[in-house]
Amino acid sequence: MAGSVPLSPASRIPSSPGPNRATTEAPWVKWLLIGLAGLVLLWLLILPLVIVLMEALKQGWGVYIAALTEPDAMSALKLTLLVAAITVPLNTIFGVAAAWVITKFQFRGKGIMITLIDLPFSISPVVGGLIFVLVFGSNGWFGPWLAEHDIKIIFALPGIVLATLFITFPFVARELIPLMEDQGTREEEAAVTLGASGWRIFWNVTLPNIKWGLLYGIILCNARAMGEFGAVSVVSGHIRGETNTLPLHVEILYNEYQFSASFAVASLLLILALATLLVKSWLGHKNVSER
Repeated sequence: MAGSVPLSPASRIPSSPGPNRATTEAPWVKWLLIGLAGLVLLWLLILPLVIVLMEALKQGWGVYIAALTEPDAMSALKLTLLVAAITVPLNTIFGVAAAWVITKFQFRGKGIMITLIDLPFSISPVVGGLIFVLVFGSNGWFGPWLAEHDIKIIFALPGIVLATLFITFPFVARELIPLMEDQGTREEEAAVTLGASGWRIFWNVTLPNIKWGLLYGIILCNARAMGEFGAVSVVSGHIRGETNTLPLHVEILYNEYQFSASFAVASLLLILALATLLVKSWLGHKNVSER
């Protein structure tokens, strides 16, 4: 039409279906997808957890308490907590140091370091445990020297700690690296121009910025340390009352047809896992509320 003003490209874009609509799909599609997701969660997660609790209490509270308080179970619990108490602080120190180096400095071999950090994610935990057997076992590289000096690593606490360290060391680093990369180095550089030392920069600038990511990584590391089975199974020797952690103790009880006792001990791991999940959710909520 003569005299009319041509429409701009932006004016020809169709209007949004609404502020709360991410797509234009029919409502039944949304509810179908939600229902399918709920069924998957129910079948794969919720139902097995309920079965564990039901089987644990199947023969009553007396059997349940007896299974948790018998000497082998208490020994397995103490060993599990001890291994976690050793490995989590060590992996926290390593994770913070690795994330600091990778995100704050440029150097040759950075890609190789990141690949090595991800290595435990790429190989089976059983293979990880077998590595330590081949290195520190009686027929391994250092086996004769260790036997000569009466140092026991495999089938003892040091081997369990080494295997758990290997399996869990990426968790803290992998939580911090993307966070610290996103934050950049501007605040640290500003602190340097003001004359702050390296330690003061870390404690007063870097650590407050990464505290929630650090705690999140520590929780994941702790959960994996307490629940690790494959690598620990290879290096522990399954010595009841000495080198059995809680997951190994559950396996032994189940293989001996002590089903109620095995599910009772498994429920203890379940309680620890749920507590870890609650703390993780709380930290996530705190992190969002402070932004």
